[in-house]
Amino acid sequence: MQSRPADIATELLDPRILPIDLKIALLWIIGTVSCIYLPFLQNTPFRVAFALPFILFIPGYLLIAALFPADDDLDWIERIALSFGLSIAVVPLIGLGLNYTPWGIRLDPIVISLIIFALAMATVAAYRRIILPVEQRLTIPFNEVKEGVREELFPEKSNRLDRALSIILICAIILAIGTTIYVIVVPKEGEKFTEFYILGEKGKAADYPTNFQAGTEQFVIIGIGNHEYRNVTYTTQVFGFNQQFDTSTNTSSILSSIPLGSYQIEIPHNETVERRFNFTINDTEINRIQFLLFTEDLPEPGLSPAELVNSSYRDLHLWIRVT
Repeated sequence: MQSRPADIATELLDPRILPIDLKIALLWIIGTVSCIYLPFLQNTPFRVAFALPFILFIPGYLLIAALFPADDDLDWIERIALSFGLSIAVVPLIGLGLNYTPWGIRLDPIVISLIIFALAMATVAAYRRIILPVEQRLTIPFNEVKEGVREELFPEKSNRLDRALSIILICAIILAIGTTIYVIVVPKEGEKFTEFYILGEKGKAADYPTNFQAGTEQFVIIGIGNHEYRNVTYTTQVFGFNQQFDTSTNTSSILSSIPLGSYQIEIPHNETVERRFNFTINDTEINRIQFLLFTEDLPEPGLSPAELVNSSYRDLHLWIRVT
């Protein structure tokens, strides 16, 4: 007997009647978002443990649940296999779509897009399942699985040796799964480095302010990515140089320099911060903008411009023409 429209609306709005598999998927999404954005969970193994199924399994599972709401549409092995396969297809397609939007492929847009997709598929899956007769709806056969595992591992006619071997087998499987999870969520510490880059006005590595009039305000976007496996306080200093090249000696020298600004920021491990940096140059002899990045070891006062560049942790520059 199919549900009436009033009953369908009631069941959709009642979280107690929501199918258990959809509840688990939605709770897992909440856990993933918590591990991504809550400060005390961001740098823990839980972030990876929750994020992997969120990316590799849940989108595909909810899509399969929406497409095949009946219990006899697919068996559970097919559902699980297709869930992984469709997730691997859906997530890159979402990323490809984001690449052509103003938001780009970044953490926040990807998380929000996956949440919207998951909620939409969960809603469709719940609706399609509820309109089916109760006996045809997809259910998780907990009792059947439990009895099947018990009968397989501990048959009624088994002796003590068989039971002991079954227990050892279960422990070995649990140990193997635990070891695999540990290797995934607690990876070996890799190379330590810091990203340091500048972007143009459109947030891309192009359209830099290289030719402008004196006294006009210009800007670039400075990006710093921390991969040092610890929180790092970075100091960015920006200078304008008048640098000339001597063809007779094949050397260059800095004739003068002016400070254009500086700022300090603390960045957690595996985080990237991009900040707009505004500057104004009045001296038409300035032909190079030098961006210097320092960690906790700040330069000593009184250094020459060349020594200051050499003492920096990372450095970038732009050749400019000021008229």
